[in-house]
Amino acid sequence: MYRKTVAPKQSVKIKLKTGDTVEIIAGKDKGARGRIIKVMPKRMMVLVEGHEKDKEGVNVPLNAVTKHQKPRTMGEQGKKIRMAAPLHISKVMLIDPHSDKPTRVGRRIEDGNLVRYAKASNETIDFK
Repeated sequence: MYRKTVAPKQSVKIKLKTGDTVEIIAGKDKGARGRIIKVMPKRMMVLVEGHEKDKEGVNVPLNAVTKHQKPRTMGEQGKKIRMAAPLHISKVMLIDPHSDKPTRVGRRIEDGNLVRYAKASNETIDFK
């Protein structure tokens, strides 16, 4: 039997950058805001740093998962570590710096440079 040839997957241009402030629009942390600390374009995911604190007063990342770490040496105890898990780009929206509301992002050419703009307010996001 012959296998069907599959066309390569089209990659979508990610319009979010490291340092952008975003709001989570789906999932367990819906409505929370944070800052992007890493963008993974091939996986179409972002890592978001949150501002929440847990019972002990330690900052908890958004979309946090618990990782169980084994003891490495004799006498050391195992521990639970809260760490950020990546979110798909469809679950976050950029915060418009002018209106402070979530917005979709577009790209256009201004003065020969490709810039991002907020579709809700039609204002340029990238300031240079």
